[in-house]
Amino acid sequence: MNANPERLGPEAAATQRVASVPQHVAIIMDGNGRWAQMRSLPRTSGHKQGVEAVRRTVRACIELGIAHLTLYSFSSENWSRPLEEIKFLFNLLRRFIHQDVAELHAAGVRVKVVGSRANLDADLVSLIEESEALTADNTKMTLVVAFNYGGRDEIVRAVQHIVGQVANGDMMLDHVTEKAIGAHIDTAGIPDPEMIIRTSGEKRLSNFLLWQSAYSEFVFIDEHWPDFNIDLLVKAIEAFNARDRRFGGISATAS
Repeated sequence: MNANPERLGPEAAATQRVASVPQHVAIIMDGNGRWAQMRSLPRTSGHKQGVEAVRRTVRACIELGIAHLTLYSFSSENWSRPLEEIKFLFNLLRRFIHQDVAELHAAGVRVKVVGSRANLDADLVSLIEESEALTADNTKMTLVVAFNYGGRDEIVRAVQHIVGQVANGDMMLDHVTEKAIGAHIDTAGIPDPEMIIRTSGEKRLSNFLLWQSAYSEFVFIDEHWPDFNIDLLVKAIEAFNARDRRFGGISATAS
């Protein structure tokens, strides 16, 4: 995976354009199928190239000093896709864990997988848990993989947990606050993303980080995910840096 920043070579030049970076970037990786279709290739070829884009993006985020990167890899709605494609995507995750987690660990990257595990194969759940345990103490960067993930499902699971605590007398009803819900969502302990990028020209969240994105800045990119690289990431960050983030207040430059 070449996650070591010292081995990035010419990619490092792009980072010189960035004055500051958001600490948490989340990406909706869209367009693998369209990328393949444009080249008269099977959709699986697009997914394979999408994994290469993941590797490039992780390297770029390490080089830029981004502390948290969240990637939307398989949504709870993706179960409606053809079975063969679903199997291929699951095997891609297996191969990514086998091939890349050791190097991510060596580079100081913590791996966290969010989403429901209720209907995942036992061997895949074991691989996920082993990867999380191996990298749990790493602090260089946190790579969050949203797999079998849906924002509404995440909120439902958090609320169910809280309701159970209230019913058992372990939590008072007036203690159910935004902070309490935030402590029960999948990304608890990870700051909300300042910037969410979506590739392939689509302009919607698609059930991604609904709770966490309340004040995220959105950057939409026309290029398909397999073509994503450090230059596009830097351009997105430049667009983010040009935004006036008021969080419901008044701009500091307003008269």
